[in-house]
Amino acid sequence: MCGIAGLLHFDPSRPVDPAVLDAMTDVLAHRGPDGRGTHVDGALGLGHRRLAVIDLSADAAQPLPNEDGSVWTVLNGELYGFQALRAELEAKGHRFRSRSDTEVLVHLYEEEGERLVERLRGMFAFAIWDARRRRLVLARDRFGKKPLYYRLDADGLRFGSEVKALLADPAVPRAPDPLALSEYLTYGYVPAPRTAFAGVQKLPPGHVLVVEQDGRRTLRRYWSLPLGPKRGGDERRAIEEVREALDEAVRLRMVADVPLGAFLSGGLDSSSVVASMVAASRRPADVRTFSIGFQEATHDESPYAALVARHLGTSHEALSLAPGAFDDLERIAWHHGEPFADSSCLPTFAVSRLARQRVTVALSGDGGDELFVGYDRYRGARVDELLRRTPRALRAPLENRYLIHLLHLLDPTRRVGQQLTLAREYLGHGLEDMYLRRVEVFWPEVKRTLVSQDLAAATRGHDARDVVRDLLRASPGETWAERCAHADVGSYLVDDILVKVDVASMAFGLEVRAPLLDHVLAERVARLPARLKMRRLATKLALRRAVADRLPKEVLRRPKMGFGVPLHAWFRGGLAARLEEALLSRRAVERGLLRPEVVRRLIDQHAAGKVDHQARLFALLMLETWFRQWIDAPAPAVRPARPLPIAGAPR
Repeated sequence: MCGIAGLLHFDPSRPVDPAVLDAMTDVLAHRGPDGRGTHVDGALGLGHRRLAVIDLSADAAQPLPNEDGSVWTVLNGELYGFQALRAELEAKGHRFRSRSDTEVLVHLYEEEGERLVERLRGMFAFAIWDARRRRLVLARDRFGKKPLYYRLDADGLRFGSEVKALLADPAVPRAPDPLALSEYLTYGYVPAPRTAFAGVQKLPPGHVLVVEQDGRRTLRRYWSLPLGPKRGGDERRAIEEVREALDEAVRLRMVADVPLGAFLSGGLDSSSVVASMVAASRRPADVRTFSIGFQEATHDESPYAALVARHLGTSHEALSLAPGAFDDLERIAWHHGEPFADSSCLPTFAVSRLARQRVTVALSGDGGDELFVGYDRYRGARVDELLRRTPRALRAPLENRYLIHLLHLLDPTRRVGQQLTLAREYLGHGLEDMYLRRVEVFWPEVKRTLVSQDLAAATRGHDARDVVRDLLRASPGETWAERCAHADVGSYLVDDILVKVDVASMAFGLEVRAPLLDHVLAERVARLPARLKMRRLATKLALRRAVADRLPKEVLRRPKMGFGVPLHAWFRGGLAARLEEALLSRRAVERGLLRPEVVRRLIDQHAAGKVDHQARLFALLMLETWFRQWIDAPAPAVRPARPLPIAGAPR
């Protein structure tokens, strides 16, 4: 895991300025604290910041060439099972200088060209420079676990692991993209391929971009998650295959020349990964696990994490996060580089900081909800579908608000009542818009009142909802809930969940690996019949059955909590003044992006307890913070990390 950057001028007589390449690389120092390297070939420059994980010697330093220096590469990520590829290449006469996985890329490229990506298993974003053909190849892994930003204009190509690497080049302008801001207000993140900066894009997951010295370029998709054909036959054997694939994916990700551990929230996904780690270890205590909790019991999963750790026998550490975590918000926003409104970035930063004190690599449970259909909103999608199929006379009782209120009282989690409430309120719309209602930060009618006339004019004719609508319509899912989960793989997973984990972990030079997003495992799960993922309103059936004998019953049966933050209480307490200062300051109002009277109303309604606007207020706070850091003035230098506010000692 590292940071990569580079540029290619289309004018072959224009050499790369080493100072610019150094600046692009140095701004990624947090991603690679163990080394720095550059390679310049006339109009081409490659840069790398190294986090040494496999082959810690200088032989594995990047940029890394083939035998004669005609092919060079920089890699961010890890290639799993690369030893077999290496043996195959050595048998064909290729000579290796290191034990690293990175060196496989240059030799595999010599054999297969840009189609080498189809042979790789791992998480990666890389660049390969073919000096003979004067060709640059950029590629990103199938799920988009590793990021890759680029700007392609008439003068050339610039790329980097983070958008700030591109912005380190003075030739790259800093202007907000109004369409990206509109999509951000809808989803709380900027969906690929767009970024918040006009003219800068993200390479989509599962894609290869080939750029020639003369400016010709080709963008090709090489993979998407298949949902068929569905697997038939014995269900018990299908569950056994899921378990076998999970264990293999975990074993592959336990290969490292540095200390390794795992994030453990106490939920089903991370607990399943840790259980596989313990099964592959000689001693359970050799597996180190880390979790973050909160003082507010409604959001504190740490007791479940502790329960799993005791049950499996891991060496466990946990810390409790306090409201003062917001004191580090500017640093978190700086690392993201784009506006980002998932408040779980706060505990993700905290658990990454905690883990990095002990290990260099950590495994996570990311991807389980999308693959196994686990989010509550998929239950809601199932409710939506059932209600629409039910004759109106029969569904009338379910539309009764008093019955909904009774369900709230009878269901301590309030989940059934919440899903029915949303379904009832939006029943006159299509299933796509009903699902969007469940995932949006700002609903269309609220967004229309919020944005200024200028922003509305700049985005006229653009519907941010089409990002997810198009994915829903393209999905071949067997059920509506499976289609919703499949759409999330192409949007929410890649542009929210994986961004959050990559940014937080790399801020501390921590490599996080996600076994559930091993594409071999994922393809096997995708082909399971939908009934093995969700039956009635029960979710993740296949995963629960696969690990039933490994985990405590309390974990197998508990409802999903999510990595949430008690913002509703924090924004009504000591952080209320901070909201006002940021969102209603003269600086924010004069920017002319939002209507201040609507922002005022959102703050007042939340403070009075009338409506829970926590997600919307956090989205606006992060947007304002982004503008101050990246648009109003040059981004500040990063100060050394401060400890996040912790309540109590490690336990």
